[in-house]
Amino acid sequence: MKSALAASVFLLATADARSDDAPQGKVVFADDFDGSDAKPVQSIEDLQRWEFLDPKTWTWKKTEDAGGVIEITERGSEYTPPTRSPGHVALVKDLEVGNCEIRFRVRSTKDTGNHRDCCIFFGYQDASHFYYCHLGAKPDPHSGQIMIVKEAPRLALTKNEKLTPWDDQWHNVMVRRNIDTGLIEVFFDDMTTPHMSVTDKTFGAGRIGIGSFDDLNAFDDLKVSTF
Repeated sequence: MKSALAASVFLLATADARSDDAPQGKVVFADDFDGSDAKPVQSIEDLQRWEFLDPKTWTWKKTEDAGGVIEITERGSEYTPPTRSPGHVALVKDLEVGNCEIRFRVRSTKDTGNHRDCCIFFGYQDASHFYYCHLGAKPDPHSGQIMIVKEAPRLALTKNEKLTPWDDQWHNVMVRRNIDTGLIEVFFDDMTTPHMSVTDKTFGAGRIGIGSFDDLNAFDDLKVSTF
C-alpha cells in the first residue's frame, strides 16, 4: 500500500510532467484504489469520491500485480437507464470538467466476443445526456464507437473500423477532450495516435466515469487533468 507521502509526491510529479506518457495540464483527480495508511480501502463503500449506479455489480479487491483495483463482477445490472445505454457506470463525485484528459488502466476479465468492451463517460449531465466511448472488440454501429446519449438510445458519432485488441492483460486508455473546438480523441495503448476521434459540441463540461455496457473489467490508476 502506498503511503500518503508517496501518493503526494506521485501527484506532484504527474501534475508537472509534460510528455506523451503523462497527463497534460493540471491533475484535478487521481485514484489508484490503494487507499493510504490513514484511510485504508477494504470495499467500494470506502471509495467516498465514487458513485456506483449499481453498487452490487462492483467490488474492490487487492491484486498481486496491481494493488487495489475496482472490478465489475456481473454482466447484468439492476441499474436501468432511461434509454438504451451502458448498465455499469462509476462516476466521480463532485467533479465536472470541460477541457480534459482522462487516463486509466483497464483489464478485460472475460472474453465475450465481438462486443467485449469497456466504456468511458464524459460530458455527463444526467442519465439521459452524456457522451461515452465504447471500446468494443469489433466495431459496428453499436460497438467500438464514440457515442452520444441525448434523450434517446445511444447513437454512434463515429464510423470507427479499428479493432480493439482485448486480451487478458492490462491496457492503457486515454480520452482527450477540447470543449472549445469540440474535438474528442480516444487512445488505446498508443498514446500518440488516436484510436478514434470526432468533433461534437452538443454537451459542455460534465462529470466523468468508467464502466462497461455489459462486460467484466478491472480498473486502476485513474487520473483526470484539465487544461
